[in-house]
Amino acid sequence: MKEHLVKIAVATALGLVAFTASAEDMYRGAWYAVPGASYMHTDSDLDAKNGGGAFIRLGKELSPKWDIQTGLGYNRASDDIAATTGHYKQTTLGLDALYMLSRDSFRPFLLTGLGVAHNNVDYSIPTIQDKTKTSWLANVGVGAQYLINDSFGLQADVRQQWSRSNAKAAAIFDADGTVSNTLFNLGGIFRFGAPTPMPVAEVAPEAAPVPVEPAPAVVEAEPAPAPEPVAEACKPTLETITIAAEKLFGFDKSKLQDGSKPILDEVAAKIKSNPDVELIMVTGHTDRLGSDAYNQKLSERRANQVKAYLVSQGVDASRLQAVGKGESEPLAACEGVKGSKKLIECLQPNRRVVISAEKQRETGCN
Repeated sequence: MKEHLVKIAVATALGLVAFTASAEDMYRGAWYAVPGASYMHTDSDLDAKNGGGAFIRLGKELSPKWDIQTGLGYNRASDDIAATTGHYKQTTLGLDALYMLSRDSFRPFLLTGLGVAHNNVDYSIPTIQDKTKTSWLANVGVGAQYLINDSFGLQADVRQQWSRSNAKAAAIFDADGTVSNTLFNLGGIFRFGAPTPMPVAEVAPEAAPVPVEPAPAVVEAEPAPAPEPVAEACKPTLETITIAAEKLFGFDKSKLQDGSKPILDEVAAKIKSNPDVELIMVTGHTDRLGSDAYNQKLSERRANQVKAYLVSQGVDASRLQAVGKGESEPLAACEGVKGSKKLIECLQPNRRVVISAEKQRETGCN
């Protein structure tokens, strides 16, 4: 039975890796609690039936790829020895490292951990010795989280767990050595310590001023008077275009939404109609929610996505340069704003992509 469960675990892990190879990251750096229930398939050396119990864990999203969880667990199973009664009871305290295969709503993971286990083999055998033993604990497993929203979700895992027992009774029972239990755990995830993302549709347009027209607009620069010498370098004829990130991407996403394509099609047409502009910057900006490093990478991915789409619409790639500024150039500070939804609304102007003309060819300049 144990070998069969291990094979299932390995196959599940390989399947999860294949399923999530292209998943979109949504790392928020949140803390979370996971209370839940367990089903335990006990080691045959313990001569006990399968049992169950409960656990409580505290978790932290350390990075886009790693979580840690620490917590307490308790499981109990009735003995399975003829003419005896009693229970096998195990209490654990452990620390697990979770390698997250995705940061989307569905988050498969691999886990490994260490800790301490207290095994109590409380059977009614007169000759039993060393009923209790406190020892090291080790486990490995696979599992998945599913976030229903940013504050609540579910977590399930199956793990193989090793510890030690010294219990034995001559000619009747022998569990003196390493015991290996298989546990299936299911719990709820309660996230806290990170702002709750609000769906774009819920953000009222008037809640925070957006420094752009609803659709990208291009303003032609007024021509300089012909007879007078121009003191400054030629102005680019393509003015700066600022597009709110919500019009292009989902919250915390870098994949272009279908609704963004008409907006970028118009931008591409404007760029192609201004061949005198030699260099155009595509700059991604984020708000300050999340870590600096994550926001920098998100802004870079978004800028590169916009550049790639413009190139796909016929804009010469050599005219475009994509950069990310992360949260370093905010338009709104929102100091003192209370409440997750209000803060996200207030910070909306900071989440943007700016398309600006940086260099114009000398042709046509006086």
